[in-house]
Formats: sequence, C-alpha cells, structure tokens
Amino acid sequence: MPVVELTKDNFEQTVTGHDFIIVDYWAPWCGPCRSFMPVFEKVAQDHPEILFAKVNTEEEQEIASQFNIGSVPTLMILRERIIVYNKAGALPEPALRELIARAAALDMEEARKQVGDAAGG
Repeated sequence: MPVVELTKDNFEQTVTGHDFIIVDYWAPWCGPCRSFMPVFEKVAQDHPEILFAKVNTEEEQEIASQFNIGSVPTLMILRERIIVYNKAGALPEPALRELIARAAALDMEEARKQVGDAAGG
C-alpha cells in the first residue's frame, strides 16, 4: 500500500478505517524530514497490512495542532485508535522496523486498560 497523504478532508475517514497506522508529520523545509521519507516509504512497501500516512504540517496546521506536533519530523503510531508511540526525530531503517515490531506485539487489551485508567475510568 502506498503512503497516504492525510489532509483535514480525509483524515477522520482514513484513520477510523484502519487499526494500525503510522503517521509521519513532516514539513517541506525540514532536511531530516526529507531524508527520512525514502526510509518511511521503503518500510511501508514491506507492511501492506499497516496504513502508512504523512501529514505536511505546513499545509495541515489544523491536524498538527490537534496532535500537539511541536517539531518535525514526528512519528506517531496508532493501534485501534490509541496512540502507542509519539516522538520527534527521524529513525534509521532498522530502528523503524524494530519500532513497528514492538508496536505490533503490544497487548491492546492492556493498552486499553491503561488508557482507561489514565482517563480516570
């Protein structure tokens, strides 16, 4: 599956339609963002079961603001609509692959409990 460009017009529909999403928040002026994009796209080709998406924070400031993106690149992983990873900085390919493996191995039942506990419920 190719990397999907998320916009305010397709964000909600795209995100709610997938249980495992990796989002790269980037900007055209950002050198590390441009360096990371080929790595992101290469790894995406190896994981058709995961939605890989990117958000241009210059064009989609509303989305960046909604997720409190303060610097780029920022990588965010959502599993079953729960943010399980959110960190600024480009990753080398082996680290990205390891991160995906760890996210895939998460016990989502436990993650939901932790989110519920943190929300006071």
